[in-house]
Order: sequence, then C-alpha cells, then structure tokens
Amino acid sequence: MRCGAGLVLLITATLALPACSREARVIDPDQPVTAPVGAADPRQGQFTDNLFQVAQGGRYFAWYGCGACHGAQARGALDLADAKWKSGGSIDRLYAAIAAHGPLGARIPTEQLWQLAAYVRQLPELDPALRRRQDLDQAAEPQADQWSGPLR
Repeated sequence: MRCGAGLVLLITATLALPACSREARVIDPDQPVTAPVGAADPRQGQFTDNLFQVAQGGRYFAWYGCGACHGAQARGALDLADAKWKSGGSIDRLYAAIAAHGPLGARIPTEQLWQLAAYVRQLPELDPALRRRQDLDQAAEPQADQWSGPLR
C-alpha cells in the first residue's frame, strides 16, 4: 500500500513540474530580436517574471566579466544592487545602458542583453547570501579574462 501511495506522489510531482511557469525555458523563434521599445514593452514580462531568464542573465553577468567592476564588493555608482542606476531602473533603460557599455555591449546578442537587463533589475531584491552563492557556483565557469575560447 505504501509503495502505491509513493508512486502516486511521484507521478503527481512529475506532472506538476511543467506547471512551474516562472522557470519556463522558452527556446523558439518568439525570442526578441530587437531592443525594448519603452518601459512598458510587453515582452519584458518574458524576462523579468521568469526565473530562468533572470538566472541566465546572472550567468552572462559573470561570463562577460561584469562582476569585475559591478560585483558584490562594488561601491558607489558601480554598485548595481543599490537600485540607484544613473539611467533609471526600467528594463529599456537598463538594456540600453548595457548595450552602450563599451565595445563589449555592442557584441552581446539581443536575447542576452534582455537577460542581463532582467538580472540587473532584480539585483536590489537579491539576498546578498544568494548572490555570494551564485558567484561561488559560477566560479568554475568561463569568465571574461579567464576565457580562452573553445578547446580544440
């Protein structure tokens, strides 16, 4: 009897997993190919309300070396976690600021810019302990100056 109840619980949990819409991984032609068209761009919910997209932005934050200047130890204008951004906190302004950030910003693909903007936007709400944990989790991944290209 107990084994049957456990099986039912396992099946129920497995069926419930796809219902987690806050972590939906959308990989299809519907991904944005253009910059936001304003603070009320209807596409922003795909990124700001989706934990997977925000997490991807955090991953790119490390990959592109943003943490070198804007890491957890940053102070003043470099501290992105204080929500006092020079360009404002709307998704379109954050996107534009990242895209215009030196020669690297111009080379970041559109979808990744959206993800980076979503990540930066949620930084003030992120518990510092979780940010430290994320930094530790990503320590072994390629990060800006450590990246030497694909192995041959």
